[in-house]
Amino acid sequence: MADFSTLINAWYRQNRRVLPWRGISDPYKIWLSEVILQQTRVDQGTAYYLKFIKAFPTINHLANAEEDEVLNLWQGLGYYSRARNMHFSAKLVANELNGVFPTTYKGVISLKGVGEYTAAAITSIAYGLPHAVVDGNVYRVLSRYLAIATPIDSKQGKKEFAEVASAFLDHKNPGDHNQSLMEIGALICLPKKPKCSECPLSNSCVALQKKSQLNFPVKSKKTKVVNRYIHYLVFTDGQNTALKKRTGKGIWEGLYDFPMVEKKEGEELTKKDLESFTFSDFTFDGTFKHILSHQKILATFWQVQVEQVKLVDNQIEIPIHQIEDYPLPQLLIRYIKESRLFGAD
Repeated sequence: MADFSTLINAWYRQNRRVLPWRGISDPYKIWLSEVILQQTRVDQGTAYYLKFIKAFPTINHLANAEEDEVLNLWQGLGYYSRARNMHFSAKLVANELNGVFPTTYKGVISLKGVGEYTAAAITSIAYGLPHAVVDGNVYRVLSRYLAIATPIDSKQGKKEFAEVASAFLDHKNPGDHNQSLMEIGALICLPKKPKCSECPLSNSCVALQKKSQLNFPVKSKKTKVVNRYIHYLVFTDGQNTALKKRTGKGIWEGLYDFPMVEKKEGEELTKKDLESFTFSDFTFDGTFKHILSHQKILATFWQVQVEQVKLVDNQIEIPIHQIEDYPLPQLLIRYIKESRLFGAD
C-alpha cells in the first residue's frame, strides 16, 4: 500500500497542473472548485472559479447574493442545481454557523448538494482528514490497476471501490494522495487512450499486464434518454420581448426562457396550440438540439411580431438588448447568438 502512495505522490509532485485552487487550505474555495468541476472540464471550470472568487471572495459574500446573480454567473456551465444548492448552503453557513465552514466530514456532507466524494475531497485537502475520494477518475485508475470487474454503477461496486480507495489511502497526507490519484486519472489513465508508458503504476497494473485496459471500468446500466420537442415563441414589438422564470423541480429551475409549447414526436405546431397567446402569425427562426444527461431537446424558435408584448402567466417584459442580464439556459444563449433579432450578423 505504501508503494502505491509513494509512486503516485512522487509523480504528482513533478507533473501536477498549476490550478488556482491548489496549494490552499481554505475550505470555501476548495468547496467552490469541487462544485464547479462536477460534470465540467478543468479548462472550462477554471474561468468560472475565478469569476466566482472575484464576485464572492468569501462564503458570506455568496450568501448575501441574489439567486439571479449567482445563476447568471453560472450561465453556460449547466446542471444549475449545483449553483442553487451551493447558494443555499452558503446561506446556511452564514446564518446558522456564524459564517464558519464545517470542519468535520459529517458537517460537510450535511450541506445541500454535497455527496461522499465532495465531502472527502474538502476534508482531506482542507483539514488533512483521512477520507478517500472516489470519482470517475479514481474508478478508472483503481479498476484497471486491480482489474476489478464489479460494475461501478452497482451497489456492490460502489462499496467495493470505496473500500479499496480507503485501503490505499495515505493517512499521513490524504489531501495530496487524493489529488494525485485524481490527477493520474485526468491526465494519464484516460478513458479511450490511456498513456500507460507515462503512468507511475504501469509496472504493477493488472489490466495493462493483460492488455485489457479498455475493458475497465465496467458499467451495468445504460442511461435512458428521452426526446423532447419544444417550440419557443419569441415575442417582439421591435424593442422588447417576453421571458418567464422557470419554477418547479424540472430542468433549468430558476432560469428564464421564452413562452413555449411542448409537443410529441411528429406533431406540428398548430394555431390551436397558440390560442392563449393572442396573435395570428409567426415566423420560423431556427432549430437547435440540446443534449442533457437524460434528455435530448429539439427546440424550434418562432419569432412573433406584435404591436405590443402582452404578458400572461407571470411573464415579464424586458428590453431586447438587456436579455443577457438574465440567467438563461445554454440552449437559449446559442439561439440568441445566432438570431438577428438579438443583434447577430
